[in-house]
Amino acid sequence: MKEQKYEVEITTFGLKDIFECGQCFRWNQEANGSYTGIVKNNVINVKEKENKILFHSKGEDNLDELVTDYFDLGRDYEKIKQTLAKIDDHMRQSVSYGSGIRLLNQDLWETIISFIISANNNIPRIKGIIERMAKAYGKEIVLKKKSYYTFPTTQELAKASVEDLRKLGLGFRDSRVYETTKMIKNKVVDLEKLQKEKDFVSVRNTLLTLPGVGPKVADCILLFSSLKRLEAFPIDVWVRRVMNELYIKNPQENKVKKAEIEKIAYEKFGSLAGIAQQYLFYWKREA
Repeated sequence: MKEQKYEVEITTFGLKDIFECGQCFRWNQEANGSYTGIVKNNVINVKEKENKILFHSKGEDNLDELVTDYFDLGRDYEKIKQTLAKIDDHMRQSVSYGSGIRLLNQDLWETIISFIISANNNIPRIKGIIERMAKAYGKEIVLKKKSYYTFPTTQELAKASVEDLRKLGLGFRDSRVYETTKMIKNKVVDLEKLQKEKDFVSVRNTLLTLPGVGPKVADCILLFSSLKRLEAFPIDVWVRRVMNELYIKNPQENKVKKAEIEKIAYEKFGSLAGIAQQYLFYWKREA
């Protein structure tokens, strides 16, 4: 384990926008406004200083390579924001509100389990469950005299029984996490093959075979993991609400069908639908 520091100048990078927009669960704000999180086998602290982003880590990976990949630093978000802001006033306002958002390239295995846990759950509770799981089955890393725990590997989590998972507070999700872990460990669903698969529908359909992965969770995994399918458009209560208020205008919001929302999303936002969804979701929920 080595300690490293790295800094980068980048225009689109807002800590709150990135870490509080609903895409991740292992980042927490510190008293000084910085955020600390666990990425693979590394603890990373991120802070903004003037026009620079400063990273300090302890872990196994080269920090510059890790953050370039994880924070999607090679993608031109300024160009994306300009493209989306031209669509209509609603998008212009939402892009302006969440202008620091970047979509993370999170570990596929971790994203699958995290979003199964997220089903019918709230963010503080999701974070608590994942933290207890990491402490029970992951590895400890100490940074500045504080202990952090890596997300357990498939082999590490496979040691947990349904009862063990229940004790962590998973509720009805315990058997789903258990079964999904078994399927991935036994390569019934091969994550390496999934990572290489080009066809969006094929990847999505494979994800849907995992217990606990429905359409919304599948779309979250597609968008927020290293699969990085920007056309995925997860629909939850907030997204349904904002899409209905802005574009569909059905007085009975609960009658609005998913297919209707998706049709409008792809017509308006095309291959950037997933990023548009994040701006709209964050704007509606926070503002």
